[in-house]
Amino acid sequence: MIFAIQEINKDKMLLPNIRLGYQIYDTCATHTQSLRSALASASGDNEEITSHDCVGTSSVPVIVGDSGSTQSMIIQKTLGPFTIPMVSYFASCACLSHRNKFPAFFRTMPSDAYQAQGVARLVHRFGWTWIGSIAGDDDYGQNGIQAFSDEVRKLGVCIAFTEVIPKVYSRRKILQITETIKTSTARVIVMFAIEGDAYPLIREVVKQNITGRQWIASEAWVTSALIATSENFLSLSGTIGFAIPRAEIPGLRNFLLQAHPFKTPNNVFMKELWETIFKCSLGTLGTIKGNNASIDTRTQCTGSEDLNNTYSIYSDVSELRVSYNVYKAIYAIAHALHNLNSCKNGTGALPNNTCADIFNFKPWQLLHYLKEVRYTTKFGEEIYFDENGDPLASYDIINWHRKADGSIKYVHVGRFDAALGLGHDLLVNEGNIIWHNNQSTVPRSLCTESCPPGTRKAVQNGQPVCCSDCLPCPDGEISNETDSLNCIPCALEYWSNPQRNECIPKEIEFLSFEDAMGITLTTVSLLGTASTVAVAGVLWYYRKTPIVRANNSELSFLLLFSLMLCFLCSLTFIGQPSAWSCTLRHTLFGVSFVLCISCVLAKTLVVLMAFQATLPNNNLMKWFGTLQQILSVLLCTVVQVAICVVWLIVSSPFPVKQTKYYKEKIIFECDLGSVTAFCCVLGYIGFLSCMSFVLAFLARKLPDNFNEAKFITFSMLIFCAVWLTFIPAYVSSPGKYTVAVEIFAILSSSFGLLICIFAPKCYIILLKPEKNTKRHLMGKTDQLKSYQRS
Repeated sequence: MIFAIQEINKDKMLLPNIRLGYQIYDTCATHTQSLRSALASASGDNEEITSHDCVGTSSVPVIVGDSGSTQSMIIQKTLGPFTIPMVSYFASCACLSHRNKFPAFFRTMPSDAYQAQGVARLVHRFGWTWIGSIAGDDDYGQNGIQAFSDEVRKLGVCIAFTEVIPKVYSRRKILQITETIKTSTARVIVMFAIEGDAYPLIREVVKQNITGRQWIASEAWVTSALIATSENFLSLSGTIGFAIPRAEIPGLRNFLLQAHPFKTPNNVFMKELWETIFKCSLGTLGTIKGNNASIDTRTQCTGSEDLNNTYSIYSDVSELRVSYNVYKAIYAIAHALHNLNSCKNGTGALPNNTCADIFNFKPWQLLHYLKEVRYTTKFGEEIYFDENGDPLASYDIINWHRKADGSIKYVHVGRFDAALGLGHDLLVNEGNIIWHNNQSTVPRSLCTESCPPGTRKAVQNGQPVCCSDCLPCPDGEISNETDSLNCIPCALEYWSNPQRNECIPKEIEFLSFEDAMGITLTTVSLLGTASTVAVAGVLWYYRKTPIVRANNSELSFLLLFSLMLCFLCSLTFIGQPSAWSCTLRHTLFGVSFVLCISCVLAKTLVVLMAFQATLPNNNLMKWFGTLQQILSVLLCTVVQVAICVVWLIVSSPFPVKQTKYYKEKIIFECDLGSVTAFCCVLGYIGFLSCMSFVLAFLARKLPDNFNEAKFITFSMLIFCAVWLTFIPAYVSSPGKYTVAVEIFAILSSSFGLLICIFAPKCYIILLKPEKNTKRHLMGKTDQLKSYQRS
């Protein structure tokens, strides 16, 4: 401050012919001493103020300070009614930006509201979601950490713990805070505290050798020479934090080196500085402390010691940060005074366009010009105050590195500039950062590990949102991002892969010719068809034999033809469903089975008619000859054809991909279209089957060597049993097994008819030819006549 004032007094352009003076008070960083010093500055040299002295004007029109936020608030609340402007160089509490509470407060230090935003953005940038926080027990610490907490919570970051360092040293409290740091799983700790508050805690952390924590420092202690020492580096290595932008002020070092205790013998601070740097004594050889004599054994200072030959923090001007804020504050006041002095009556900004007298102005008049001040420093930085008395918010981001000699070096690794706007305000060069324990990779600080793709985060009961469990996504849902809060359902025709991180097309299931089941059923179907053709060949070859002629060969061949259609229609149920296959399979099934059953019914009627024709005066057979039998079969079949035609017109079967049976696969099947029509088709087949069964059952004991009725009875019994069991099996077997059950019913009933009706005939034809004679056939006729007589 003294350097800046002397520099201004020598400037011929700024405040020409005007010299600035000053008073300096040491506030000792305490509330009471800060207020005492402020009142002494405002009222004059006498620090004892009486009630009648609180009149008139202030002896000092502006105060530079205080460094602490709480002290600044106390001074402003006390001197506010007198509108004495105050320019602070280090008070950063956001609470001081309330213009209605502190109308005369200005500062060259950015508000902590911006620092809190920047630190929160820094924490979020590196993916830290589990943070410890420590605050000093003052307005700076508590308001700063609260603003930081509010900001990071918006970004999804959780605070693992918040501790407050007591203003009055308490070892018990310091030990409790260090124990919290040791036991917490948070590996990143943000501390808003002034240097004096942070030092006792850091000293205990170093003493207990607590390492492995990444410290994020506020600007109040990140460049503290008291804390940034080689002894503390093991615990604080890699500390990163926000710092006031630095500047190198030309001429300041030479000014500092001119200090000498003999030039200012009454300056106790100069005496202490000299004795500390040169480790000598400027006092008497013996001093009395209480009742005990204490002898000073240090050598006597000669006064010829040279500050220029000794390195010390005092003369090191490479890290001027707070000092630069003081420099800017003094120049802001000087420019405000310059503008006040340059005013011309009639054009002034004061009431009635008047101007103030530079040698007799009121504090409120200077306050007006401070609000309007705007100037550019020698370093090209534009300085002005916004409507809240705050400057433009900008910070350097620095990182602690170790030098070769073990001392700590502040390395510039980024910048935060609020003027650049959200998204562009934080610039970080990660490649230059060295983290704690000399690591080059970003440390992790999570309450729980990140949830990988395929899972979702679920908050643990009673824990912050950052403490979560990773739950696998349910079947049919996926998450393809880390730390996903929700699983995304797959589209209807897609399903989740085993890792639950991708939707893949569902397996489309249908009974194909390549399946083992499809191959088996195809083989059985072709075997049935071949067997039917073989039986037809045998009967055709032996068509003139009595057993073939006696059992109505025309109906037998028509029945074999229909059975061959029944075997072949099962093949239409295999393979990928299509519009034509769905239509063909059900209509061919319905028509071929009705044709088959109609033939069986006709053969049963022939047996009954033949028995009745043997009775006297009975001529039924002449009305139910071969032509009539064929026509009756065709008539019954035409009814089924008509039902199928109506079915196709009203609502024909169509292919559909069903997802209601299985979630993980699609059943490609044929929808029946009209269920009523399908029931009519099955009902008509069942009706004919029941008629055939009843009539065959009634004719089963007629005395005839080649009576087909008992064989038809067995075949119809098998047919009805198969289709009765088919219904529950069809309903309870979704997917391709439904088709397999239907094919099995078709093949079983077809084989039942083929074997029961034609196997006995083929057996006699091929293995018992002696029974395939007219004589053997007529042998039973005698039995028939005697049966009729009885």
